[in-house]
Amino acid sequence: MPQAAVRPAALAGSFYPARPDQLAGMADFYLGQPGESALPAPKALIAPHAGFVYSGPIAARAYARLRPGRATIRRVVMLCPNHRVALRGIAAPTVRAFHTPLGEVALDQAALAALVEGGQAVWSDEAHAQEHAIEVHLPFLQRTLDDFVLVPLVVGEATPDQVGRVLDALWGGAETLILVSSDLSHYHGYDEARIRDERTAAAIERLDIAALLADRDSACGRHAIAGLLNQARTRELACLRLDLRNSGDTEGDAGRVVGYGAWAFAPADQAMLDAARRRDLLQHAVAAIESGLAGHRPGPVPRATLPPELATWRASFVTLERAGNLRGCIGSLQAGGALADDVARNAWNAAFADPRFAPLPRDEMPGLEIHVSVLTPPVPFPVADETELLARLRPGIDGLILADGQRRATFLPAVWQDLPEPRGFVAALRRKAGLPPGHWSDSLRVERYTAESFGGRIDG
Repeated sequence: MPQAAVRPAALAGSFYPARPDQLAGMADFYLGQPGESALPAPKALIAPHAGFVYSGPIAARAYARLRPGRATIRRVVMLCPNHRVALRGIAAPTVRAFHTPLGEVALDQAALAALVEGGQAVWSDEAHAQEHAIEVHLPFLQRTLDDFVLVPLVVGEATPDQVGRVLDALWGGAETLILVSSDLSHYHGYDEARIRDERTAAAIERLDIAALLADRDSACGRHAIAGLLNQARTRELACLRLDLRNSGDTEGDAGRVVGYGAWAFAPADQAMLDAARRRDLLQHAVAAIESGLAGHRPGPVPRATLPPELATWRASFVTLERAGNLRGCIGSLQAGGALADDVARNAWNAAFADPRFAPLPRDEMPGLEIHVSVLTPPVPFPVADETELLARLRPGIDGLILADGQRRATFLPAVWQDLPEPRGFVAALRRKAGLPPGHWSDSLRVERYTAESFGGRIDG
């Protein structure tokens, strides 16, 4: 059913400037605030969709991460909630392009037609005609990417599996960006909104679909987000917070705010933290150990000083070494709070509470090597037997958890350096868990995760 018509810009002059020069200047101003990133472009983003003065600075945090993919990304699959028209399922437009004051954005009509023909979407220009949640993103994309085509989809009442199947069909490779358009809580007071939005952020970052959907006020795009989280678990993507604010932080009344967040998702073997944030985490680890040497436990890092990336709910392990020998290693497999706090707590425990070692004395601080591993959420690794497990393990990439009854143990991906063969890796992990050699049972639970690892040396 694709036609020759063009969807006009319905919100130009209200949600964003109608004059091309003013619109380009405003978008570029917001895009310039986060600064440049040397990291690869992410595979997927979540970004807010209010008027530019309200959510523009937060959305720009997401779009700034696309600059390294400017010449690579050729298709944007964008999913948004339905604000104007009641909808069950997912709606595709019949037009050939969307217009903005910066020009036309062509649609991938073949991809849209394939979704409708496959029963995964329906044609509905009505659902798209006045929908702002896709339109407001287009100027940012036009100022960030070179030539690209758009797959715009309005998501109504749809299950994570329904959305996941659409994303699976459109996933593609590095040429395809997945973008979910969503705001967070609506019309609460400033402090209540911050509490609610932090809870939603935790659900997103832990890839916790049930927690996200349990609160109907968590995010207007929660159905689309849930579908993305479903894919993130299946495809083992890492999630990183880029911003979390509300309209009271930008241009709105603090008594009645809308929450905004921005997140990036990338393959778990791709770096998500830049050099500055890695240094920050290592400094938090060192500060925690110094606190322990002074007889104190580290307290929570003040949120006002914490960059969004380090406020992400992520689990970590901290490993201490001296002269290449292990001096302590403690971590968490499930995120229980901000990454900066998790690293600080695990650094303290590695130095002073690892039962294999005496507490670290001050004279061992010089020359101490600190290694931080930031983990993705563990996901079930369904295998029929050990033969399949050994065949599907990815040496150097996978962290592995084996559990049976009360016995449980994990090896970080870094352990592959010492145990490079899958058979030896699994055998040693069994021993660590206290399981018999060759043990396999119907109750054995296998999970895997990946980790972004980096380290530094204390020289003074």
